[in-house]
Order: sequence, then structure tokens, then C-alpha cells
Amino acid sequence: MSAGLGGATLSISHTLQDYLDREYAQYDLLPHPEAFRAAAVAQALYTQEMEWAKVVILKMNERFVMTVLPARWQVDLHRLRTVLAAHQVRLATEDELKDLFPDCELGAVPPFGVLYGLPVYVDHSLMEDKEIVFEADTHWEAIRMRYADFAALVFPVVAEFHCSPSEVW
Repeated sequence: MSAGLGGATLSISHTLQDYLDREYAQYDLLPHPEAFRAAAVAQALYTQEMEWAKVVILKMNERFVMTVLPARWQVDLHRLRTVLAAHQVRLATEDELKDLFPDCELGAVPPFGVLYGLPVYVDHSLMEDKEIVFEADTHWEAIRMRYADFAALVFPVVAEFHCSPSEVW
């Protein structure tokens, strides 16, 4: 299903839909069976797992930040602490996520920090693909768009802060 620019009626939140429409964003809305693991969604959508991006919310010192990286990789908190020049970096709790993203299902936050007043940090590896795919704000819909269009909407800080699954200690 194609969406954007007055496309089909969507079931994504009004916040997200209004933002994408207001910015004339070009994207595809991809319905899929309800899934909670990136690998399952990527497989259902016949999408390469490297194109699938996940959002990880962190609390850095006293503020929250949004990080976006390939779904099969993990955030290297030690490296990110250096990149952000922060003394304390930790994962946000479920309660904090519910408060920060009241219009999103838990674990299905789209990577548009501007909607929630959060700076966005994108791992440089996502720039290698022409497209980026991510959960909309539910566990049964994803959005695919060109990475360049995503970056023009978000103005992310690009840095290297991932560790591959084999590097996780």
C-alpha cells in the first residue's frame, strides 16, 4: 500500500500521519502480521534485515535521546557515552517510554524524534542503504522510505555507536 501525499487512509497515529503529510514525505505503509521481533517483520515483508532500523531510547545524563540503528545490532553504550560526551547513559525504562510516546505501542516507536522533542542519533551504517524500513507506531505496520528523505525530515546526528551481535559481551 502506498501512502503519503493524500494517499490511503492509514491506521498510524494522527501525530505521525499529520507530520508526514505536512512535510510531503514520500513513503510506503507496509502492513504485516503482528510481530514483536525485527527479524520476523523483515522476513514477513521480504526486506533485508540490514535495511530494518530500530529505535532505542536512552537517557543521557538528565535528558532522553533517540538512537536509530540496524535492528540486528545493539547500541554500544560505552562508545555512545564517548560520542555524546555524557557521564551517564542508560536505556529508558518501559514506564519512561510509555510517558514519552503515549501514541505508540510499546516497542514500536518511529524514528522521528522531532515529534517528541528528542534529538536523533543515527548509526552511520544505515546510510549505506538507499532505503530505511522501521515500525510505524504499531506492531503491525511499517514504513519504508528513502534514507535521504528520512534524513531530510529528521536532521540526525550521524555517528558510529553500534556493536554487532558477535561483539556483545
